[in-house]
Amino acid sequence: MPMTDLPLDQLRAYTPEVRRPADFDAFWADTIAASRQAAADAGATPTLAPASTPVSALVVEDLTFPGFAADPVRAWVSRPAGSADADLPVVVEYLGYGGGRGLPGERVSWALAGYVHVVMDTRGQGSGWGSGGDTPDPHGSVPHQSGWMTNGITSPADHYYRRVFTDAVRLVDAVRTLPGVDASRIALTGGSQGGGIAIAAAALVEAYTGPIVAVLPEVAFLCDWEHGTDVAVGGPYLEIAQYLSVHRDLADTVWETAAYFDGVNHAAGISAPALFSVALMDEVVPPRTTFAAYNAIGSEDKAIEVYPYNGHEGGGFRHWERQAAFLASRA
Repeated sequence: MPMTDLPLDQLRAYTPEVRRPADFDAFWADTIAASRQAAADAGATPTLAPASTPVSALVVEDLTFPGFAADPVRAWVSRPAGSADADLPVVVEYLGYGGGRGLPGERVSWALAGYVHVVMDTRGQGSGWGSGGDTPDPHGSVPHQSGWMTNGITSPADHYYRRVFTDAVRLVDAVRTLPGVDASRIALTGGSQGGGIAIAAAALVEAYTGPIVAVLPEVAFLCDWEHGTDVAVGGPYLEIAQYLSVHRDLADTVWETAAYFDGVNHAAGISAPALFSVALMDEVVPPRTTFAAYNAIGSEDKAIEVYPYNGHEGGGFRHWERQAAFLASRA
């Protein structure tokens, strides 16, 4: 499998021009505020219930919290057994494209390492891989290409990722209220789509909720959308290319909408410590798109692990070990 993008030295210097809407900050401030108000008006608050699982070395709970427009969103919360009276640091994880939260106890590494681990279900997804999801997306869309990239693509107010990114922020709001967590030590992570969600959530949480201790995106998708669509040879960016092959006159509309969700624009607002990963043989997420977001971060406490001979699987468990070491020194 060949290298799929620019040479590494060019990637490290890659800072593309990415459209940034004049009302970018106002759009997100209004969106987050509206969903918080919707939850308050509905009296919707996070709820926890014991999960049914054979896993006994961890406590696993089923969390339901109000997300975008107070829609109920599901998550798993796992913690070390016997830690109910301890205020533990938290790792919030967002998932890759097409997957759902799966079964309770499926993801255990962070909880076994001593963290409260929260895995967010991605609304409307959960049937592409893994063990399924439990959160519907009750909002409709104009006609779009299959998948989620072009769902609502003609208007930022209607785009699918407006709802998902808001869910991601509202989950952090919910986590801060849970018993047994240290609300001052929350880190965000995720791979592929989950990495892109983590980047956006990190910036939005820092702007509208409070500081986090770190953001840990792996082979992050949803960054530098326009150039990613130009060079990707597989994966969801091709949904946009297919859409524009039919809607030939909507390119400007598409990229103007995408700019509100582009990880490069969100990364510019991150000040927390950041550890990224990138794979140079990735056919789904062109390496330049991950570097575009990484290079946009202003934080001096940042690093990127490069896996030259891996594809979209990235660094696997070896990279998780590096994440754990990075986080242990900061949380």
